[in-house]
Amino acid sequence: MMIDISRENALGSAGASDLFQILRDGKPRTRTELAHLTGLARSTVALRMDSLTQLGLVGPAADAPSTGGRPSSQVALATGTKVVLGVDIGASHARIAVSDLTGRPLHEEVAEIEVSLGPKPVLNWVIEAGDALVRKAGRNLGDLLAIGIGLPGPVEYSTGRPINPPIMPGWDRFDVPGWLQAHFDVPVLVDNDVNIMALGERETAWPEVDHLIFVKVATGIGAGVISGGMLQRGAQGIAGDIGHVQVARGVDVPCHCGNRGCLEALASGPAIAAALRERGLDAASSHDVVELVKLGNLEAIQAVRQAGRDMGEVLTACVSLINPSVIVIGGSMARAGEQLIAGMREVVYTRSMPLATQHLQIVPSTAGANAAVLGASMLAIHHALSPARVDAMVLELLESAAEKK
Repeated sequence: MMIDISRENALGSAGASDLFQILRDGKPRTRTELAHLTGLARSTVALRMDSLTQLGLVGPAADAPSTGGRPSSQVALATGTKVVLGVDIGASHARIAVSDLTGRPLHEEVAEIEVSLGPKPVLNWVIEAGDALVRKAGRNLGDLLAIGIGLPGPVEYSTGRPINPPIMPGWDRFDVPGWLQAHFDVPVLVDNDVNIMALGERETAWPEVDHLIFVKVATGIGAGVISGGMLQRGAQGIAGDIGHVQVARGVDVPCHCGNRGCLEALASGPAIAAALRERGLDAASSHDVVELVKLGNLEAIQAVRQAGRDMGEVLTACVSLINPSVIVIGGSMARAGEQLIAGMREVVYTRSMPLATQHLQIVPSTAGANAAVLGASMLAIHHALSPARVDAMVLELLESAAEKK
């Protein structure tokens, strides 16, 4: 059915998102205030607010203070009606949370599940767990607005399909959004796990910072880049793939990508563990490396600090190129504490231009293991509550109402 946009404007659909975006800050406002802020007539504001209320996006708030007459009624973002799902899929785990429209997790579930099992078993777990969490939150699938999901490999963001992911056999070009939409029938946003960790970290710890790099150091090494307040994905979605930048010290060290000297081949958790095994230490994984550092093993401490220096070499170039205010370090190797970050600071602060590092902070992640699922929730929320999406929902509502007449 074709929609007459000019007619729907009169009914208060197109442009309803303008009002909604004002209310997204959570501050209650009267219809008079909204009319003043937008320049719209109060009758137009009332029509558009009615549509947003029917969608469950806004609702009544506490009355405004009286100035001598009947108190003016206020409206605000309705955080208790609609929900989103945030999903973090790692190499050997999956975490899912149902959140309200502020990103606050309502319920969460974590499972040990190998991504190498393939997309169908993993995503079927997401479907089952997502269903259960939505019900546990007292909602139904009609209250679900969107799903955000992070994967541990390169993702073509425009399609949501993983592209040649090295640790995800069977996932290459799999239609992740299509598989989930067949059950949930809502928009599904898929991104690289480091990108969503950057979103989650910024949302929880650095909301006022517009220039931030989140570095994940675990089985691999990658970065999520926020510049000008926007997540930067690049042309094909692999911006921040610093793990495969060559480091001088490792010029002869082979990497699984086929090249030599990659940062990941020198400074990732498995690479550090392999180096320690060559020295006779019992280190099979990143976890073992972290435990050795916590026990004060000198060789492990030296190896981790050197890994930090190697990362600092690459981050120095990033500082000159992007000029971030904050570099946040997360991932399993971040649990090694100050040793890893000390190595980074040693190189970055020494080799970068003084103006670039004058106020630069290099710090451990605040969100920790929750960064990815929080970021996935925010990815879903930003899409679900975007101006285009809100206007589309209002148009669908009015179209449905017209068909019933």
